[in-house]
Amino acid sequence: MYNIRWIKYDLNFKKPAGTSRGVLNFKSTYFLKIWRTEFPEIFGLGECNLFHGLSYDDHPDYELVLENLRHFPDNYIQNLAHRLKEWPSIRFGLEMALLDLNNGGNQLLFDTDFTSGKKGIPINGLIWMDGVEQMKNQIREKIEEGFKCIKLKIGALDFENELELLKNIRKEFSGQVLELRVDANGAFSPEEALGKLDLLSKLDVHSIEQPIKQGQIESMARLCKNTPIPIALDEELIGLLEYEKKIEILEFIEPQYLILKPSLLGGFLASEEWINMAKARKIKWWVTSALESNIGLNAIAQWTQTLNTKMYQGLGTGKLFTNNPESPLQIEKAQLWHSPRIKWMLSQLKFEL
Repeated sequence: MYNIRWIKYDLNFKKPAGTSRGVLNFKSTYFLKIWRTEFPEIFGLGECNLFHGLSYDDHPDYELVLENLRHFPDNYIQNLAHRLKEWPSIRFGLEMALLDLNNGGNQLLFDTDFTSGKKGIPINGLIWMDGVEQMKNQIREKIEEGFKCIKLKIGALDFENELELLKNIRKEFSGQVLELRVDANGAFSPEEALGKLDLLSKLDVHSIEQPIKQGQIESMARLCKNTPIPIALDEELIGLLEYEKKIEILEFIEPQYLILKPSLLGGFLASEEWINMAKARKIKWWVTSALESNIGLNAIAQWTQTLNTKMYQGLGTGKLFTNNPESPLQIEKAQLWHSPRIKWMLSQLKFEL
């Protein structure tokens, strides 16, 4: 018999994180613990990464759905991850917890060169929205740390200031030396977007994520058709639950890239569905975390390694929080590593029985 418990957990940022949606001081998440009655010492952990204001399942009944997981029979739980279509982050957490449990309950979900510590995952360095000087300092730090790809959140400052920031980077580092990605989080209006993309293209920008808000598919399709730099869909994918609708959006918009966030898309199987659709249409993609704790980030990184992708991944968020559970995840030389020598410290997770 399966037993399931859950807790809510607030992750506190080391310093406020600026986005085009505002400044974040903390980020709430939910942890699942699942075990079999006959082996209580072996348990799986999952993270239901609810992102308020962004997740499709940001709903008042969220905790009720979590509580109801405790009352389903075993044969239902085993297939529940496939049935929680309307609750993507809970589906992701349960899928993760079951994978962990079925592999011995040591947060080792996939057996790869990453989990054995033999291979790291190349990642981009993330630059948060801030004042111009503060963002310059962030950029210098990332470059000194050896990052060959940096991603800047844009859309909160004056666009001229953001352009000047990018120009200063390009004066010192060419596109052959440093890959520049930008993420607008839907900050541009459809009317101004193409003009801004044209200015960004002169700075050898690799790509831009979600230049306009999701749901404006005619405008996004026009942008992707006429853009001077590749466009990556991010928020546009959230809430697309039916296979036919996903196909329809990809074929109508024809983006150059997809951003895959398993906790927002419904887990690994759901994300792999997007990958298969993208490959069939010659659309490229990469994986990005969505402010999970180290528990969710660890699972996403392990899964990412199984995909054998060569692109820089967006998995560098593990050091953002003061109270993140200590894990084997380490960033060295602009790569994310899993060090088997470092043990998990999970004592702050208090599950009531």
